[in-house]
Amino acid sequence: MPASQDIHSPQEGGFVTIAKVIKAQGRRGEVAAALFTDFPELFESRRHLLALDREGRRRDVELEEYWFHKGHVVLKFKGVDSIDDAEALAGCEIQVPWADRAEPEAGAIFVSDLVGCAVHNHGLPVGAVQDVQFGAGEAPLLIVKGAKEYLIPFAAEFVESVSLEARRVNMKLPDGMLELDAPLTAEEKERQKRRDS
Repeated sequence: MPASQDIHSPQEGGFVTIAKVIKAQGRRGEVAAALFTDFPELFESRRHLLALDREGRRRDVELEEYWFHKGHVVLKFKGVDSIDDAEALAGCEIQVPWADRAEPEAGAIFVSDLVGCAVHNHGLPVGAVQDVQFGAGEAPLLIVKGAKEYLIPFAAEFVESVSLEARRVNMKLPDGMLELDAPLTAEEKERQKRRDS
């Protein structure tokens, strides 16, 4: 099942994160950003954007130009003309309004629409999707909170079915996969600490 990632906000009326500023790039106020979209060509028409800073403040920014460099997108915003101006944008999420999000291709879904969905493995409940992590491999990872926190690859070979209407993801994971990546519980950490002492 193809997945698209042009969205991080699951509620209508919200905002869609399409990139995240990593650092200043160049001397004229350009910034390097990680792409959170499968539709980078839309920067051509997306000139009015929003920057959400780490404190949750959102402001308008105008895109003057952009280009791709070493797996990232370099963005130049109007009025951001120095390295200091650019460094002030580090960590900001670059967003568009929900209504302006790109439409996925036929048969694809936005994986972050899965946030809040119940995940079942071979019919048994695992937990609910808390977030989606990109860049760790070929498939995005669903961060699922249940008895523990699980990192589950959202890969076609593991997905049995998805119903966004029912807010449910049915998976068929290989035996042992849930135990493999799950962080330790507080009880397991305590046992490990005692064992190491």
